Amino acid sequence: MNKFKPVFFIVALIIVGIAYTAFFGIKSSFINIKSAKEMRYGIDIRGGVEAVYAPKDLDRNPTSDELESARQIIETRLDTKNILDREVTVDQQNGTILVRFPWKSDEADFNPQTAIAELGETARLTFRDPDGNVIVEGKNVKKSTTVYDSTSQESVVHLEFDDEGKKAFSDATGRLINQRIGIYMDETLISNPTVKTQITEGQASITGLESTEAAKALADKISSGALPFSLESKNHSIISPSLGSGALKVMVNAGTMAFILVCIFMLLYYRLPGFVACIALILHVAGQLLALSVPQFTLTLPGITAVILSIGMGVDANIITAERIKEELKNGKTLKGAIDSGYHKAFTAVFDGNITVLIVAVMLMIFGSGTMLSFGYSLITGVILNFVASVLASRLMTKSLSQFDIFKNPILYGARRAK
Repeated sequence: MNKFKPVFFIVALIIVGIAYTAFFGIKSSFINIKSAKEMRYGIDIRGGVEAVYAPKDLDRNPTSDELESARQIIETRLDTKNILDREVTVDQQNGTILVRFPWKSDEADFNPQTAIAELGETARLTFRDPDGNVIVEGKNVKKSTTVYDSTSQESVVHLEFDDEGKKAFSDATGRLINQRIGIYMDETLISNPTVKTQITEGQASITGLESTEAAKALADKISSGALPFSLESKNHSIISPSLGSGALKVMVNAGTMAFILVCIFMLLYYRLPGFVACIALILHVAGQLLALSVPQFTLTLPGITAVILSIGMGVDANIITAERIKEELKNGKTLKGAIDSGYHKAFTAVFDGNITVLIVAVMLMIFGSGTMLSFGYSLITGVILNFVASVLASRLMTKSLSQFDIFKNPILYGARRAK
């Protein structure tokens, strides 16, 4: 039994390390973990940039289908960059696309031109034969990803074409074996691979790239170039936070005060399990902050709502467990038996409540876009942290503390004093 004694201190030390990383970050030559202050906040909290894009060198008005296709590609590009708080609107009358998105976390001078560059290439992508004839357009590329080829032990760019592109690419590769197909962004050559065999399945790989970074850069350019026409920024401007510049400070102060009040309630009402719950909640909050700051997921108001909801579910899980332990002690079980039985019986209720929320969050991630992704992602990470913090870490710490003589009094676990 004594082997559980040091577990509390080990878990608490790990939580302190995670909390320090979440609030202050880690910066070194080997690793760079952004702190909570360096999270990417939405337009509503921090503001951003507004840019109007128009077709470049197009001798006709773009059709509504072309504008909608361009809008969807820009939306997808923003999703892949984890820029979830944005507005992409089509102005069919003027043939333009309005894009609003938040600043990067490390943006200091608020330069709209620098921010716009984050969207990547807005040029038209084409695949051309050695004579310069276009054989496939970027709009025919369904997917462009980087994969590792275990046979050649190198990173390659994997391309997948739609039905129209599949047929055109098959015809072209059939007559261009041992010749090159140039990949162009407007008139700039970005890759010039050699055709080794006819490709009939609509899937191709670009090999011979010098590094993984080069492969990823090429895959990103091909993905971003799937526009039906080149775009250029006609004008851009700075957007002020829709909630006001002091909104973030108010939310932080409110969250801190709520956390303190919840911990006071847990300590007074549930005693030792309440103390353990407060430490577990620190792990939950710190983990949630890291889950948002490390991948630079945009934190929006819906995302904050999901964070608060998941933390509330974490408190609820600890309350259910503490009440179960009290019931087991009331029924005459020993302290060890009450703790084991309490966590075992509470797990079903905690699992059912969290798994149903997890299903909804996964559906939002699969079918959602923009702020729905922010809400779904925050909810998913929150549910996972509920199991790690409120179930696993809490149980380990409670069992560990119960091994010390000073903490073996059932009154500390909510049992009534003997008459």
